Amino acid sequence: MFKPVRIEPAAGQESVWDYPRPPRLEAVSLRLRVMFGGEAIADTTEAYRVLETSHPPVYYIAPVHVAMQYLSKAPGQSWCEFKGHAAYWSLQAGGRRVENVAWSYPRPTPAFAAIAGHLAFYASKVDECWVGDELVQPQQGDFYGGWITTRIGGPFKGGDGSRGW
Repeated sequence: MFKPVRIEPAAGQESVWDYPRPPRLEAVSLRLRVMFGGEAIADTTEAYRVLETSHPPVYYIAPVHVAMQYLSKAPGQSWCEFKGHAAYWSLQAGGRRVENVAWSYPRPTPAFAAIAGHLAFYASKVDECWVGDELVQPQQGDFYGGWITTRIGGPFKGGDGSRGW
């Protein structure tokens, strides 16, 4: 099995290999934006990020900062050993629809209570996600939803052959 090798972070970068397991929750004041179908779906400077070993940060945005009129509950759920049961959301805007574009934890575990009901968006399923003035690159794969910026270094879990990391 391939064993990942930590890439030494450049000045001003974080390495996802320095993130903890179990994951850590942090408040974020950088401006976060999500765009889809010509609409601003989310825009905030008050969010959280979850940092977990080998994963790009996942950003959670409170519904008050999300244009919820474009979202609807999607069927299905998943379970995270750290955060609990996740619900999924579909998005319709600008004449387009995408299923399972975001997820939330309606009743997360106590360690993640601050993100109850907050939404995390898959950057790969919307038109654009921004952290500050930087356009996000989506994490590879269809399971994880991390947002990759030049502020972080990898390698990142999610691509082919990384499931066992």
